[in-house]
Amino acid sequence: MVEEFNEALYKEIYIEDEIKRKKNILKSKDVTIKGNKKISIDEELHTGVKILLEKDENDNIKEIKFYCSCGQTKSVVLDYSE
Repeated sequence: MVEEFNEALYKEIYIEDEIKRKKNILKSKDVTIKGNKKISIDEELHTGVKILLEKDENDNIKEIKFYCSCGQTKSVVLDYSE
């Protein structure tokens, strides 16, 4: 029952070869798992803006993406390296 309220963890992958990155089918030997991420979506109904939060497994926000109903997007990437 407790698992129903936990956010799902998604594997974050990295593909070094740009040509392989554009293919529809990836082979496991070409993919490196970088870590895990949590994704949550919030939608402002009156403004038509969707906000997508990408977090690491420790709930630190890594990226904030704004999607407007007009088709424009903006991203804010946060770096916690220091």
